[in-house]
Amino acid sequence: MAKYFTLSVARVAETLYEGDAVSLTAPGEDGVLTVLAHHEALVTPLKAGTLRFEQGSGEVTEIQIERGILEVSDNQATVLL
Repeated sequence: MAKYFTLSVARVAETLYEGDAVSLTAPGEDGVLTVLAHHEALVTPLKAGTLRFEQGSGEVTEIQIERGILEVSDNQATVLL
């Protein structure tokens, strides 16, 4: 089973990241959550905090966010800010 999933992080008219990821940690409204490959499907709002993800290359990226939406399904995660 692959240890990667496809991650897309975007805001209006701007893609911040699109590619393979090992993990994604996000500030959900009910607490911090981490997404790994083959995560169960979900849709949840995000609150202000730090969005952190490890790219397939091993590089770690952190983005400060005010709010957003996270959708996970079919080994893909999409964050709309």
